[in-house]
Amino acid sequence: MGIAVSDWKLARTVSLMGEMGVVSGTAINSVLVRRLQDGDVGGHMRRALAAFPSQEIAAKILETYFIEGGRAKGVAYKRSSLFSLTPPLALSQLTVAASFVEVYLAKEGHDGLVGFNLLEKVHLPNLACLYGAVLAGVDAVLMGAGIPREIPGVLDLLSQNKTATLKVPVVGATEDAVMSFDPSTVMAGCLPEGLKRPHFYPIVSSSVLAQSLKKKSTGEVNGFIVEGPLAGGHNAPPRGPMRLNEAGEPVYGPRDEVDLAEMKALELPFWIAGHAATPEKLAAAVAAGAAGIQVGTLFAFAEESGLDSRLKLEVVGRIARGENPKDGWVFTDPVSSPTGFPFKAVRLSGSVSEPEVYQQRKRICDLGYLRHLYQKAPGEVGYRCSAEPVVDFEKKGGLAADTVGKKCLCNALMADIGMGQVQAWGEELPLLTAGDDLNFLSRVLAGRDHYSAADVIRYLRQAVADVTARPMAEAVSV
Repeated sequence: MGIAVSDWKLARTVSLMGEMGVVSGTAINSVLVRRLQDGDVGGHMRRALAAFPSQEIAAKILETYFIEGGRAKGVAYKRSSLFSLTPPLALSQLTVAASFVEVYLAKEGHDGLVGFNLLEKVHLPNLACLYGAVLAGVDAVLMGAGIPREIPGVLDLLSQNKTATLKVPVVGATEDAVMSFDPSTVMAGCLPEGLKRPHFYPIVSSSVLAQSLKKKSTGEVNGFIVEGPLAGGHNAPPRGPMRLNEAGEPVYGPRDEVDLAEMKALELPFWIAGHAATPEKLAAAVAAGAAGIQVGTLFAFAEESGLDSRLKLEVVGRIARGENPKDGWVFTDPVSSPTGFPFKAVRLSGSVSEPEVYQQRKRICDLGYLRHLYQKAPGEVGYRCSAEPVVDFEKKGGLAADTVGKKCLCNALMADIGMGQVQAWGEELPLLTAGDDLNFLSRVLAGRDHYSAADVIRYLRQAVADVTARPMAEAVSV
């Protein structure tokens, strides 16, 4: 659910209704510092930081970023450092605290289930993100956009306050780089005992990958999210040569369909994601052996999500007026994401999804979450992103052809939640993502022009009583 669209408020609401609410951990350090600079409306960030195990770290974060009453209009956000293989101590501490804050607030005052979602492709912040979530008692970790084989072992170690390492691919090198995270060093010795090892649910697009992760991961895999190409955000590329349809979207075929019988044979729970959010599809998923479904798009436009209210109003309003998302305004872009994965975008006027808006934006890479490592010289690595200025990318050994159509998802997704950076040329604009489940939103609205997360859950529960007696926390998750 992007950057803080599935935030603590949405996850808490879903969890309180007996489901598993999931918070997004992507760019979570930037989310925290921008909330603080916007004045921490409601005091929620400060309340959660008051519960952080190291009050010295919490005080340092507040001193650096908190602005009483919020920053003045038109003033740029102060940014934290960019990640590297050896991030500054202050950045690691900030990221741990930011993840802790998000999970803590989602779990505050109840015993419902809360999960934490990360992208495997965003390698460099992930160790710090995971430790912060573990500190807050997160129940499950979900990770896709790659093959997260090392994460189960990482969770084993972090939940014991032990040093964990993670391999990071390096373009042009024969070996991966390795980054390390030592909880004792980062937390300056403030290490709570009795931490819980959360369940781990990798997001997969094939039963073959699921089987490989079950057998070859560094620790226990507890289940799977099975995601098809109709989901929002990043999708797995089609198997075989990339072919495009008349609209310019990737063509998926039978090879891209997941064999649910093979998933069931793995004898681990699995949830279906991607164009699965109807009572009928939930019933079919459970009948095929799934524990339930994962829902993103329908929650993304609910009142409780972190999405900017103006974007919610535009999308929900269009559907309430009878406009059909199938009429070309949800587009799977094969090239826009610097990850190389297809990325699903909602075509909205004034957003980066529009070619003329994209062409006018000046390229900049000042958040850097989607940078990848490349070998500069033997034993020396650099960092580059295909959405950065073309001349910079070429200076780093990249090919200009690889920059064509690439969009700065980091800045655009921050703009999606109303936290667009103020650049020299103006404020960053959004790039909204949604899956094909957007087609079902009119069923949830039922004639209204707004809806809540509770409305989504009630809508999906229509078929549950008829197909399963399992607790709903096992049947539907956000």
